[in-house]
Amino acid sequence: MKKLLLTLAAALLMGTGAQAQIKNPMLWADVPDPDVIRVGDTFYLVSTTMHLMPGGPIMASKDLKNWETVGYIFDKLTDSPKYDLAFSLPLDQQKGEGVGTVYGRGQWATSLKYHDGKFWALLAPNEAGAMGDTYIFTADKAEGPWTIHSRLRHFHDATLFFDEDGTPYVFFGTGEMCQLTRDLKGVVEGSLRHYFQREADERGLLEGTRVIKHNGTYYALLISHVYAPGRHRREVCYRTKDLMGKWEKNTVLESDFGGFSYLAQGTIVDTEEGDWYGIMFQDRGGVGRVLTLSPVRWIDGWPQLGDENGKVPETMRPYRSGMPEKGIVCPDDFYNEKLGLHWEWNHNPIDDAWSLKERPGFLRLKTSRVVPNLYLAPNTLTQRMEGPTCSGYIKFDVSKMKDGDCAGLAAFNGDSGVLTIKKQGKKYVLEMSEQKVSLTDHEKAVTNVEEKIIETITLNSKLSTLNLRIDGDFQPGHHDAANFYYSLDGENWTQIGTKNYRMTFDYRRFFMGTKFGIFNYATKKKGGYVDVDEFCYSKTEK
Repeated sequence: MKKLLLTLAAALLMGTGAQAQIKNPMLWADVPDPDVIRVGDTFYLVSTTMHLMPGGPIMASKDLKNWETVGYIFDKLTDSPKYDLAFSLPLDQQKGEGVGTVYGRGQWATSLKYHDGKFWALLAPNEAGAMGDTYIFTADKAEGPWTIHSRLRHFHDATLFFDEDGTPYVFFGTGEMCQLTRDLKGVVEGSLRHYFQREADERGLLEGTRVIKHNGTYYALLISHVYAPGRHRREVCYRTKDLMGKWEKNTVLESDFGGFSYLAQGTIVDTEEGDWYGIMFQDRGGVGRVLTLSPVRWIDGWPQLGDENGKVPETMRPYRSGMPEKGIVCPDDFYNEKLGLHWEWNHNPIDDAWSLKERPGFLRLKTSRVVPNLYLAPNTLTQRMEGPTCSGYIKFDVSKMKDGDCAGLAAFNGDSGVLTIKKQGKKYVLEMSEQKVSLTDHEKAVTNVEEKIIETITLNSKLSTLNLRIDGDFQPGHHDAANFYYSLDGENWTQIGTKNYRMTFDYRRFFMGTKFGIFNYATKKKGGYVDVDEFCYSKTEK
């Protein structure tokens, strides 16, 4: 019965209109820093997921409308204990190179390429020192498995580019480039150069470089932050016929969209028939950075994005009709023996502290470390929230929790709205709280978690199962509102805590959109566990 209900829920989520138009945002979820390529009849997209693991998600689509996650570039990063949330001591007691976390750090702005029968990915964690060294991965299939091919110096927001003769280059930072050795394991000595200088009003970085070659001309696309009157965030393009020669510049997109401010950063990609599309992201507050799709018109040799007025269109026809409906956020009944690719852990998981096999049909989350708060808790499992509105709920068995254990569902971010079931002695208490983490700028160490308990309910001491739900509303003017509910029977829901809790996007801490977060951690002694029966999910159509 559970599997049938989830199948029906998935059908309602995906709908039946496979012929429906693409409504922008193409992906109304946190999918920042995109790179998109086409191999044969399939488009592949990679995005930034920072401190979430596995990382470097590869998404695939046949029609530029229906996307699904098909793999990850890596399961874990292991350069430092920071990736493991291993330090839970107060900051004044912490010592050593690994102190801190990787909130807002980790994998950034991955470049995806297909060359000589292989897939290649280049990424550089946003870290200082050896942790920030660039990775180059390779795979025979986009789905993986991916292997580390080489490590190089740090290249900020870089793109890998193979010329027609196979010569590899890296374009990075604000107008910097260099040639790599043929084996992609080193930089050609003396090849580093600036190929342009930013204008006086471009005081921010020109970053997010993506490079393509079309009809013998090289094109570098970058986001430009400008501060002059009447100027906005925009996508600019530099072009040249000679990589070592002079580059020309043009603005290829300067458009607001959907009641939000101007957008930029992304790439362009062609179809088998030779048409071109542009994929750019837009900051949309609490949901994160969403993806938009635009037509590309080649005018005077420049790729101009947008409609005839240079604006991102509200709707577009899918590139290919009749494709099955798919999504990157999915319900789950946990019957599969492998965790679905729609899930990511907060930092590296402790592998022996979760299981899909010990109780088939359930996700078991065990406590394995005593920690003081949610932000240092291992094995918090996440999925994106989506606009315009979405709803996710879990049904779980709490009968094996130990005294001091905390489990539940969060609208998880630097500022989080949290539903927590706490085991206090022999009784259960349900709390809705607002939690705000403070992090050091350099180490991203957790220095404080401000917890404001909004409402508390004492539950039956013989409680075994509980349902928790969070609804998200990201419609323009609705202030990224989250509302919280609980149910003892899965049918009758009672709202609890803050009404219209405001989800936020914060560049200084998490640097990502709000996620559904399923958690279980111990504050006194390890060894307890909860069994998550299902994650049910629905969203409204745009």
